[in-house]
Amino acid sequence: MKKTFKKVVSLALIAVMALSTAACGSKQTNSAGSDSTATFKIGGIGPTTGSASVYGIAVQNAAELAIKEINEAGGINGYQVELNFQDDEADQEKGVNAYNTLKDWGMNLLLGSVTSGSCVAVAAKTAEDNMFQLTPSGSAVDCVANDNAFQVCFTDPNQGIAAAQYIGQNGMASKVAVIYDSSDVYSSGIYEKFAGEAANQPFEIVATESFTADNKTDFSVQLQNAKTAGAELVFLPIYYSEATLILNQAASMEYAPTFFGCDGLDGILSVENFDKSLAEGVILLTPFAADAADEKTQKFVADYEAAYGSTPNQFAADAYDAIYIMKAAIEKSGATPADGVSGICDKLKGAMTEITVDGLTGAGMTWEATGEVNKEPKAMVIKDGAYSLIQ
Repeated sequence: MKKTFKKVVSLALIAVMALSTAACGSKQTNSAGSDSTATFKIGGIGPTTGSASVYGIAVQNAAELAIKEINEAGGINGYQVELNFQDDEADQEKGVNAYNTLKDWGMNLLLGSVTSGSCVAVAAKTAEDNMFQLTPSGSAVDCVANDNAFQVCFTDPNQGIAAAQYIGQNGMASKVAVIYDSSDVYSSGIYEKFAGEAANQPFEIVATESFTADNKTDFSVQLQNAKTAGAELVFLPIYYSEATLILNQAASMEYAPTFFGCDGLDGILSVENFDKSLAEGVILLTPFAADAADEKTQKFVADYEAAYGSTPNQFAADAYDAIYIMKAAIEKSGATPADGVSGICDKLKGAMTEITVDGLTGAGMTWEATGEVNKEPKAMVIKDGAYSLIQ
């Protein structure tokens, strides 16, 4: 009786082990042992600490919000979506390290990077792996140099050209100065196209002043040169952290031109200990305005404020759109997690040039095979300590 019982138990154990082995062989597993074909795994890269953290935190928050909505509505093609967001502190080397961490996690699509410098470095790696990459806000041309990468934001050339045209067509100034970061691909890329288009506009660039990453705290010389040249408007194709210093220093020397920037200035009102009154009247071109009256924008703003206690900026809107753009491309292509990284990428490359998306940052957005997006910019002015759409 005991021998018979032992024999039955042994046979049962063998059967269980066989079933377990068969199950493992039928599915791909990641390093944690979970089924990597059950969900779309979206990795995110951006600065959630450091001087550009306003950008990265906004992107992470909005991506989480969009994914929550999608999962609650049934997912994408029946698959749930996961997000793993890694901090790169807007640093190229840390961006690549974050990418490798996400690969180990099992990422099969990338949202990022948020800033251009990191994005260019990471894009070289995604090209090697044929990983689909959609950056919400990396605007340098080199961010989409490879056929696996696409943008939600405007490219730097488009921002520079649009800024010059807006200033000229609206008669904002006859004399313009530029202060830009010559060591940064975002800033220098916008400046070059702005300067080129300025030749076609009814204003003159009377001072061109630069700085570098090693010298970005004292702007007194640049501002004095702009003031001496009689610049009525100062174009700032830079990030908000440097812009706060420029506004402070301009006020201290009683220089009050119109300050005009691009999407990099979005976030300036969130800087701790910055006197928001100094930003009054600052104008920036951006694809998103939180005070827009359309239903889509107002719902997003309300949901974001309820979840995170702050008003979303353009980077948040870009990221929210990015997740829904991925969804549209996946649905168009019929991709599934089981297609693997390269298979998903190949399917989405074709789908991106076929879809049209009505998002927060643009109606009827389409994409070129080059990765560039087609949409129109909007102009915002900072008024009474808040962003306000210029009608």
